[in-house]
Amino acid sequence: MKFYIIGDKDTVIGFSLVGIEGAVALSQAEALRSLRQALNRNDIGIILITERLGREIQPIIDELLSQKKCTLILQIPDLKGPLQGRRTVEEVVLSALGVKV
Repeated sequence: MKFYIIGDKDTVIGFSLVGIEGAVALSQAEALRSLRQALNRNDIGIILITERLGREIQPIIDELLSQKKCTLILQIPDLKGPLQGRRTVEEVVLSALGVKV
């Protein structure tokens, strides 16, 4: 299973340097289109989306996840840093798996 990143140009380019495919999304509509396309692919197991884009489409992310349970969508900070009040990736992993990373 592959990773897939949806975010701003710099974030997507950064992830592409380590071999992770992705889509640049500059608007809510582009983020939704990219997310739906990624969810329809059988080779993608984890979708990374920047927090700023994820915040804009959170209700739709929740709805899509309830329909398809095999893909994980993880919201990550972009180059501007994490959004205030968001849990870190470490906190998410700890609460979901009980493992400290």
